[in-house]
Amino acid sequence: MVDAIRSDGDGQSLVPLPEWPAAARLGAWALFWLLNLLVGLQEYLRHGGQRLWEPFVWEGSSCLVATFIVAWQWQVVKRDDAYLAEPRRWFMRRVVVLLPISLAFVTTVFGLRHGVYAILGLSYQHDTWTSVYLYETTKFAMFFMLFSAVFFGVRSYAAVSRERVAAARAQALARQTQLIQLAQQIEPHFLFNAIGTISETIHSNPALADKLLSRLAGLLRAATDLTRRPDVSLREELQLLEGYASIMRERFSDRIEELAFEVPEELLNCRLPSLLLQPLLENAFKHGVEKELGTARLKVSASALPQDRMQVVIECNLGTLPESVRFGTGITNLRERLATTFGNRANLAVEPRAQGGVQSVVTLPCVR
Repeated sequence: MVDAIRSDGDGQSLVPLPEWPAAARLGAWALFWLLNLLVGLQEYLRHGGQRLWEPFVWEGSSCLVATFIVAWQWQVVKRDDAYLAEPRRWFMRRVVVLLPISLAFVTTVFGLRHGVYAILGLSYQHDTWTSVYLYETTKFAMFFMLFSAVFFGVRSYAAVSRERVAAARAQALARQTQLIQLAQQIEPHFLFNAIGTISETIHSNPALADKLLSRLAGLLRAATDLTRRPDVSLREELQLLEGYASIMRERFSDRIEELAFEVPEELLNCRLPSLLLQPLLENAFKHGVEKELGTARLKVSASALPQDRMQVVIECNLGTLPESVRFGTGITNLRERLATTFGNRANLAVEPRAQGGVQSVVTLPCVR
């Protein structure tokens, strides 16, 4: 993960952007100097050179000093990341130090060469110092600006990567906040309906009302815990459904012939938005069992689909859908949560069953 970047009052980077792996940087640097050595050796032999160690001393001294300068500059340019959006200003900060660094490079390199030759009892011959400084500083300046351009490209790419990660983090945070808000809208709605269900039994069957209130307390504890998380496992969601179903089974004990759960074990660890299925089972009771006569058969089932997707179906044999159905806040809320979490990879459909009744079908990725 790319680290965030902070700046002090001077616009300097305080937290480094990601860098190339050390092995890659060292490998590229070694290859560059190996090519320089081969070219220098070829030129030396072409001009009739006899002491083969000389090109190694020349290129080696340049490589040693240049390595220190490049390593130092790599640390320095990190402080100028705030100017990456202004290339002219960024490069001007390199140009300002170009002359003193060039002079220091030439002086140090030729000092090393004179030292090596002196140790060997020889004299290092070269053009006049004026010619040396004019030629070598010009050559080093080209070298320095070339690597500055490379540094600029690397740092710019890292900055773009950092911006992308920051944007992704902000988007994820906004999505998570939206999911929490949507989930919190469900809890009061669920509580209101559950209390309404129990209130209908207080006078007709006080013992049942007391039993349902006890189960509701446990169910609300579980529901409150789930709404604090944007997503839960299918196993956790089903436990909540079973708690809710036990309350409704007690209330409609003479009407419910079957209330079954058929979910394969391999799907229980799939993640889905919390409290996604409970409102759908609640709708099955509210619009099917409560409003229609007859014996009710309800089933909650899940099945795996290709491409790591799954389908959850909550069906009831009672109830009908009008031709021009308009869904309320509950279904709209659930669809918004699915869209926020999965985009167009998830879908919620409420449709007639082929055998009569109504079913809710949720299709979504199986993320474990």
